[in-house]
Order: sequence, then C-alpha cells, then structure tokens
Amino acid sequence: MKHSIRAIGAAALFAAGGLVAVVAANPAHADKTCNPFALKEVGTYLVQNNFWNPPKNPGDQCIDITDNGFKITAQPNSQPTNGPPLSYPSIYLGCHYTHCSPGTILPRKVKLISSASSSVNYTYVSNATFDASYDIWLDSREKPDPTKPLETEIMIWLKAQGSIQPISSPPHMSIGTKNIAGHDWQVWLGPNPPTKNVISYVAPVGIPGIGFEVMDFVRDVRDRLMIIKDDHYLHSIQAGFEPWKGGVGLAVNSFRAVVTPKSGLEPAFPPRPSR
Repeated sequence: MKHSIRAIGAAALFAAGGLVAVVAANPAHADKTCNPFALKEVGTYLVQNNFWNPPKNPGDQCIDITDNGFKITAQPNSQPTNGPPLSYPSIYLGCHYTHCSPGTILPRKVKLISSASSSVNYTYVSNATFDASYDIWLDSREKPDPTKPLETEIMIWLKAQGSIQPISSPPHMSIGTKNIAGHDWQVWLGPNPPTKNVISYVAPVGIPGIGFEVMDFVRDVRDRLMIIKDDHYLHSIQAGFEPWKGGVGLAVNSFRAVVTPKSGLEPAFPPRPSR
C-alpha cells in the first residue's frame, strides 16, 4: 500500500528553521539543486525537491529547474513498493505550509473561488517505478500547524508505472469511476494518518498532458464524500512525481495554474501574471 506522508516530514524540517533556502531561479537556463528540501522560485511558482523519505544510506536526488518546470537528473535510491515513495519533487502554486509562491491569493475558501484553471505536461521514462501526481491540498483551517499535515489531499495520477497503487480503505479497492476533463478516472479513498483523507483519481492509461478545471475535482470530492465544505481552504495545487525506484529523466515540461476569485472579491494585491 502506498502511503503519502511526505507533508509531515517536509513540514518538520521547514519548522526546524535554517534547512530550507528559497532562491530565485534564473529562467534563462536550468538551475540544478541536490538539496533535499530546496525551494526555488520560478515566476509565480515554487519548485521543491522534497526528498522527504530517503533510504538508510541515501544518494543525492537532484533536479534541474527550468523556466516552467523541472527534470530529475539524479535518483540512485529505492524504496519497497509496499510502502511510501522516496520523494515528491514538484512545482506548485499556493502555500505548502509556511512557504507560499509569489503573489498567490491562496489559501482561499472554496466558496470564494470562481475557477482554478491549470495545465501540465510531463515526460515519462520506462526504467523507473513512479506515479505522476497532480496534488490538490485543502484544510478547514487557513493557517494550520506547520508541523502537521493538511486534512485533505486530492491526488490525480496521470500515470502509474510499476507495482504501486494509491492508498485505499479497504485495500486494493476503488470506490467507483468518474469522467472529469474528458478522461475516465478510477476513484480511490483512503485514510493516511495523520492526514485524514486521501482521494486519488487514477488514469487507466498514462496521460502525458492535461488542461482542466481544478475545482471540478474539488467539487466531486465535496459532493461524493461530503468531506470538503465550502468554507474549507484551498491551500495549493502541485504537479510532480512520486518515485519508488529510479526516475532520472522524469520531467514536468510545463505547468500553469491560475486561481480566480469570485467577482467583487479580488485580492488586496494582484498575483503576478502567469507565464
């Protein structure tokens, strides 16, 4: 069973202080980092290496950060596929605990969001065990405890390779299917202590790229399971990979996310224009 506890590991390191540096990336060329928890600004987004679950004697996980994504350039590690993945290198808009992308209006209540349009394009490799995951994080609190995970994680698996599956309860069972953004998804529900709810939408076949409305997934979870309320906060939307073994060459080629508030509820300061 796959467990996604990356948030608490990362949050604990963030809270410790002095372990994470936020550095502006130069969009003219790739910027390499092997710092396990490096965060780098890319326009209106943040890229995180997030090597949160290293093995006992880890080698470096390294990524090249580009002007609109990243590429894994070193990952000599592995973890058993019946446990959690190694990491979650990703690019995101919003706030991952205390680290917010430049100019974001998130966290924001679901009922105060008109739309959250997004798109992502991936490069996959054949010699790795991984999922390509687009994550949507929500919580009933605007400012949660940074040492504890958020309450709800919606995962969109655009591709899964190897003997892995989303966390579910009971194990090895989905709770149905749903067509969103022109694709059919298997829906999985599982508790993942200490995160309360993990809802995963899994594509039966790999999808290299997608453009969609993030709120369509949020509303489906709200209507299907009644675990998201309109007063809950959308904290961040993220695109990346969860590797269990290898992963060199996996890349987010492009990422776009724009959160639009409902009319008359514009932020006090506007976000930077998207690339």
